[in-house]
Amino acid sequence: MFDVLIIGGGVAGISCALVLGSARNKHFASDKKIGIFTHQKSSNLQEALFNNAYGIPAGTLGSTLLLESTKQLSEQYPHVLQLDNEKVLRIEGIAGNFRLTTNKTSYNTKTIVVATNSSVTFNIEGLMHFVIPHKKAVPEKNRIQLENIDHLVTNGIYVAGTLSGCRSQLAIAAGSGAAVATDLLTLWNNGIHSQVHDSIK
Repeated sequence: MFDVLIIGGGVAGISCALVLGSARNKHFASDKKIGIFTHQKSSNLQEALFNNAYGIPAGTLGSTLLLESTKQLSEQYPHVLQLDNEKVLRIEGIAGNFRLTTNKTSYNTKTIVVATNSSVTFNIEGLMHFVIPHKKAVPEKNRIQLENIDHLVTNGIYVAGTLSGCRSQLAIAAGSGAAVATDLLTLWNNGIHSQVHDSIK
């Protein structure tokens, strides 16, 4: 049983995983089992070039960022299990006891973070009734989002990144993923607002 499974290895998903992974020394997060599906073939980063993203050197390719971010996650926080080459097909169950079925096997988890892109090809069974037109994309783009209130779709299921209704900007998607991570940390800390910072002190 995972405490959380993150679906999506792009900006929002990895940002969420990095923040959760960095909380391993917090008493309320030390025993949490965290996993992320890093299936990246349909990530919008595959064709991206970044010249205007804070903290990222100009000229960085999105495809490079995808590789470097999963490497960073595995090196810094190896306790976060990366599930590569699996695509989530179906979600069923209730908060505290979800079952995710992939193209290879199935997993049980208490909570879920959905952080795939906002393409109309989104087709995870069990979530389709939450799909609505994207509120911050031009109609010609034909983008969708999951209906949510402050990233919460329904009890136990969160959404991050462009699929949450954010605009397609790297910094916004990354912040969305980090925001969901701090919501989970707060949940694990019995409702006490929580975040994680590293320091040189």
